[in-house]
Amino acid sequence: MEASDRCRRHLPVLLLWVNGLMRLGLAGVHQQINLCNESLMLEKLPVCGKFFEGMMKKVDSKKWCNLTEFIMYYNNFTQCTEREANSASCFWPNPLAESFITGIHKQYFSNCTLDNVHWEDPPDEILITLILIPVILTCAMIMLVVWCSKRSDILV
Repeated sequence: MEASDRCRRHLPVLLLWVNGLMRLGLAGVHQQINLCNESLMLEKLPVCGKFFEGMMKKVDSKKWCNLTEFIMYYNNFTQCTEREANSASCFWPNPLAESFITGIHKQYFSNCTLDNVHWEDPPDEILITLILIPVILTCAMIMLVVWCSKRSDILV
C-alpha cells in the first residue's frame, strides 16, 4: 500500500520532468531550423538548365513539343532542380525555382500551344450507343422499381 501511494505522489512530478525534457529537446528530438539560402539556390539552378540544354540539343527542334522525345531529359531536369533547392535548404517547388523552370519552358516550349483546338463529334454509331445506354438503363430501373412496389407483399 505504501509503495503505491508513493508512486501516485511522485507520478505528477515525473510527468512534469519528462514534459520539461521534451520541451528542451533532450528527449532525442532535435528540431533544426534551416533557412532557405536563396542565393545559393539561384547559383545552382543554372547548372540544371545547362544540363537540360545539352540534352535538348540531341532532340530535333521540330520534336520539342512531343513529350515522348525528351521525357527522360525533363525528368532529370526536374529532379536536378529539386535536389539543388533541397541542398540550399529550400523547399521545392518555391517561387524562385518555379520562375527558373518557367524560363526554361518559355525557351523550349513556347511554340507548343495549339491556337485552334478542333473538336469533333464521335462517329454516329458510338454517339447513339452512348446516348441509348443511359436511357435504356433508366427505363429499366424505373420499371424494376414500379414492379417491386406492386409486389411488396411477396418481398416482405
